Amino acid sequence: MKLRFKILIYIVTLHLVLAAAAAFLLVDRPYLLFVAELLFVLSILISMRLVRALFVPLDLIETGAELISERDFTSRFVPVGQPEMDTLINVYNRMVDRLRDERLAAQERHQLLQKIVEASPAAIVICDFDGNVEQMNPAAKRMLGNQPLPELEPGESKLITHGPRRMKISRAEFRDRGFTKSFYVVEELTDELRVSEKAAYEKLIRMMSHEVNNSVGAVRSLLESSLRYAPQVGEADRGDFTSALTIASARMDALNRFMSAFADVVRIPQPHRAPASFAELIERVAALLRPELEDRRITLSLDLPDRAQYDLDVNQLEQVVLNVFRNAIDAVNRDGTIDVRFHDGVLTVADTGPGIADSIRADLFTPFFTTKRDGRGLGLTIVQEILANHAFGFTLTNREGGGAVFTMTVGEKR
Repeated sequence: MKLRFKILIYIVTLHLVLAAAAAFLLVDRPYLLFVAELLFVLSILISMRLVRALFVPLDLIETGAELISERDFTSRFVPVGQPEMDTLINVYNRMVDRLRDERLAAQERHQLLQKIVEASPAAIVICDFDGNVEQMNPAAKRMLGNQPLPELEPGESKLITHGPRRMKISRAEFRDRGFTKSFYVVEELTDELRVSEKAAYEKLIRMMSHEVNNSVGAVRSLLESSLRYAPQVGEADRGDFTSALTIASARMDALNRFMSAFADVVRIPQPHRAPASFAELIERVAALLRPELEDRRITLSLDLPDRAQYDLDVNQLEQVVLNVFRNAIDAVNRDGTIDVRFHDGVLTVADTGPGIADSIRADLFTPFFTTKRDGRGLGLTIVQEILANHAFGFTLTNREGGGAVFTMTVGEKR
């Protein structure tokens, strides 16, 4: 029962008791009894009016509390002409005006932050209170896809590799409604690192080429001069003498070719684009490798429905496809399958080899890294450089069921 009703019941009960006492005492004086009863009725009415006036501020406070709990900051109370009430109403109106302005400012700041997050070129991932992904901006969806986030401590950063792409991911924390939430910022570093690494290995290769070429030229000249003295060598030793110098000269030529292959990496020119059929380019490379494929009993399946013309450098893209096919052949080795498909500008080369081991995944596109005994570690470096100059996207991942798959997007049709 509310306090108001308790007070009213008390006032009515008190007046009824007093009215009964007056009736008992003034039973012989009807006029005085009538006046007394009239005074009791007026007293009850006045008391009820005073109780109502007393509880109006409390009703106002209750209504205001309900509006605030419902987050309704637009309703205002109108002054009623009573000084006490009008003071309370003015205090309430100023309070809700301030709450409304603060809520509006908070909403505008939140909308601004949301727009900044959505438009940011850096990938931003916001987690909920349990650490699960709550929101990803478009850059994060494009860069990370379904890739899980690494385990990081607040304030920690880490370089991660996703195919040929390398990204820096950092974790930080913020407070939301008094509780801690995490967010991750991912920065694309692929081009910056590729340019930095290219500058480093270009300098290294130039220094190596300069020193080796100077030595090779001088040594080969000495060997050729020494061969002229073969007739002066005893007949018993002449064959060994000639053979040793010939082999040494051949090794000098091989060393020169070896260094030239490294130098070719830093001499990749900008592409000279022209309309060409990428499907026909694939067929030419496949025909070149057909004898080796048959010798290794590897089945090459070609599915090339896209016969459109694309704007590309034919010579450079032939080198890319040749490197990709050769990597697939080396991965399969013998008795396997390579499935090649070109559809809507997207090339996929899937092999039945062992796939990409986790231990080497991060180093696949690092210059000079190789798992082959006689490899130089430049094949994928050349592929990456040519495709970057063409602005063609590509990935190299494991395929479901085993093996690896290389995917490349050629570009727009002409």
